[in-house]
Amino acid sequence: MTTGLQEILDLEQLEVHLFRGRSRRAPATRVFGGEVAGQALVAAGRTVPADRRVHSLHAYFLRPGDPGHPILYQVDPIRDGGSFTTRRVVAIQHGEPVFQLSASFQAHEDGLSHQLPQLTSPDPESLPSAEESLRSADDRSRAWFARLMDMFPLELRFPEELPRIATVRGERRPPSQRVWLRSAQPLSDDPLVHVCAATYASDLFLLAAALPPHGLVIDDPGLQFASLDHAVWFHAPFRADDWLFYDQEGTWTGGSRALCRGSLFDRNGTLVASVVQEGLVRLRSRERPAPHAPR
Repeated sequence: MTTGLQEILDLEQLEVHLFRGRSRRAPATRVFGGEVAGQALVAAGRTVPADRRVHSLHAYFLRPGDPGHPILYQVDPIRDGGSFTTRRVVAIQHGEPVFQLSASFQAHEDGLSHQLPQLTSPDPESLPSAEESLRSADDRSRAWFARLMDMFPLELRFPEELPRIATVRGERRPPSQRVWLRSAQPLSDDPLVHVCAATYASDLFLLAAALPPHGLVIDDPGLQFASLDHAVWFHAPFRADDWLFYDQEGTWTGGSRALCRGSLFDRNGTLVASVVQEGLVRLRSRERPAPHAPR
């Protein structure tokens, strides 16, 4: 059974500013980037007064994490100001930093309000389950999705056909994809848990949004794929065990890198978070994948 998000984000506090987290996916070859980002944000948030909510994080993935060993999160209390609190977190494994995060927290303030992106999707309840929507997909895509669901404690629903299915058919699509997602298990009422759960989920699929125009999918042989840096801005309260709509697009590729951005909406259409990620998308010279050809 897949470990729930609540347990994944439950860190052991070793000292005032030192925490320990464990990966729940030992069979994997490396720790999922969203997992280390979510755990690092938990560590930062546990050193901040409860009346200050995280409004942004900026992070760098430095080395692959080893899922067979715990990760230590060292929190540096950079600043405690009148309105804002800043924390820096370094994730350490085998004596080396594997991840670095800066997070900023703010006391509640009222102010001007508007949002430009709009939610454009059918309600999640009107959509088939992810498993049902992939029944007509190719065998490779169904096997890929089964592995995905075994690894991540998330429920997903797709408002249209996944771009990777069209790619495998040999079609080129725009660099975008959309998905409804939520925690597969109920979460506590702690607002920090929901923000960290969304941080965990924000790493899912995002870089793959850059691939459809190039006729490639994330698990093609010879494609090296890894997150480099990740930023999230939080705009409004939400629950990660209720449906969130993740609208993703790949805005640029070049130099073996891709830049992607995402917008997270709650079911009422409120923009609750904005995400930007740059990642490595490298074609290895010895086994470059050929674009999927039309059938």
